Amino acid sequence: MFIRQMSYLVALAREGHFARAADACHVTQSTLSAGLKSLERELDMRLVVREPRFAGLTPEGERVAEWANQIIADYESLKQDAGEYRKGLKGNLRLGVIPAAMPPVSKLTAPFVAKHPNVTIDVRSMTSAEIQRGLDKFEIDAGVTYLENEPLSRVRKAALYRERYVFATSRSSVHAKHGVITWKDAVQHDLCLLNDTMQNRRVLNNLADSLGLEMKPSITTNSYLAVCSHVTSGKWSSIIPHTFAYIFSGCEDLVLLDLVEPSHSQTIGVVASDRDPLTPLARALMSCAAKLNIETELSGRKQTAVRLATV
Repeated sequence: MFIRQMSYLVALAREGHFARAADACHVTQSTLSAGLKSLERELDMRLVVREPRFAGLTPEGERVAEWANQIIADYESLKQDAGEYRKGLKGNLRLGVIPAAMPPVSKLTAPFVAKHPNVTIDVRSMTSAEIQRGLDKFEIDAGVTYLENEPLSRVRKAALYRERYVFATSRSSVHAKHGVITWKDAVQHDLCLLNDTMQNRRVLNNLADSLGLEMKPSITTNSYLAVCSHVTSGKWSSIIPHTFAYIFSGCEDLVLLDLVEPSHSQTIGVVASDRDPLTPLARALMSCAAKLNIETELSGRKQTAVRLATV
C-alpha cells in the first residue's frame, strides 16, 4: 500500500492536477486524495497544498516525491530481478537516444530483444541533457549518447562506435567526383544543419571554431527529418553523421563525401545510472552492448557510401 501511495504523489507532482493524476494512476480522484492523506499521516508531514484546489507540493512534498521516484524504481527493479530467476527477464526497457544515433540504434536493440524476447523496448528521441534528467529522475532505464563531448555525470558507460562526419550534397556538386571534401570547402555551401540546442551541432561548431571557420547555415532545425527533407530537395547540403548512409542509401541524386582536413570522430555509447544494484533491464542492456562490435559493421557501411559517392 505504501508504494501505491507514493505513486500517487509522483503522479501528482508530474501532472500538477488531481484529476489528471488520478487518471494516470487509473483510480478515482477521491481514492487518490485519500491515499495522499494517508501518506501524509504515515510520514507525519504535510505534502500537498490544498487551497481548496491543488496549489502545489510543500517543500517536504517535493523532497518526498524525489525519494518516491527512486523507491518506486527500486521496487519495480526488485520484482524484475526476482522474477528473472523464474521466468526470465521481463518488462519494458525505456531507452533515450540522441537523434544522431537513431539510424544504427537497431544494431543494439535487435540483439538485445533476441536474447530477451519477453522484454519490450520504448525508444525515445531525447537530447543528451534530457537523457541525463531522465536517468536522474528514473524516467528512463538507459540512454545512447556521446561519451566524450559534454559527458553525462553519475553514469556507467559502454562504447558502441565512433561517429564520423560526411557531407551530403547533390551529385551535380563540383566536389562530388572527388569522394572527399575539406571542412573549409564544406562551410561555403548553402547548408541545412541542426540548431544549437542539439549536441551534434555543438560538436560541429567546436570543430569549426578550432579551424578558424564559421558555420552559416541558411536553415536550422532540431529534427534530422527536416535536414533530410532539405538535403533531398537538392538545394541544400548538410554535415551529418556517417551512420545516416542508412537513410540516404536510396537517394540516387545525392552523394556522401568524407570530410577531411581534419577527419574527426566522437564516441557514442550506452549509459546507465551509476548505482548499485543496477536495474535488471539496464544491467542486461549494458551486458549486451559490451559484447557488440557495431564499429566494424558501420565502418563497412561507410566505405560502401564513399564508393557510391565516386561512381
